[in-house]
Amino acid sequence: QLQVVESGGGLVQPGGSLRLSCAASGFSLNFYAIGWFRQAPGKEREAVSCISSSGASTNYTDSVKGRFTISRDNAKNTVYLQMNSLKPEDTAVYFCAAERWWRATCPQRGNEYGYWGQGTQVTVSS
Repeated sequence: QLQVVESGGGLVQPGGSLRLSCAASGFSLNFYAIGWFRQAPGKEREAVSCISSSGASTNYTDSVKGRFTISRDNAKNTVYLQMNSLKPEDTAVYFCAAERWWRATCPQRGNEYGYWGQGTQVTVSS
């Protein structure tokens, strides 16, 4: 069974850091683009970042540019989202999603991904 599993969420103070991991089981991430999405209470899901299957192309939503970094380690079958300078408005459930993707860029819309994890809670609060 193909699935992705997120980990690394938690409670952090404003200005702190967390690193989220998205690990694949049952398949190799080598040919898959990965997206990170988040959903805060009462809000719609939004795209946070994505990375192409090669890792050469990445994309970030404006609110996280300069603070978040997406990367992948295909040898470990894992994609990471390093989140620095966290703000209370970053509080949300974070999801990773995977899709087999041949293009040089990565898909930025949720409906372009077929495999989703269960999410990990990130809470930024003092």
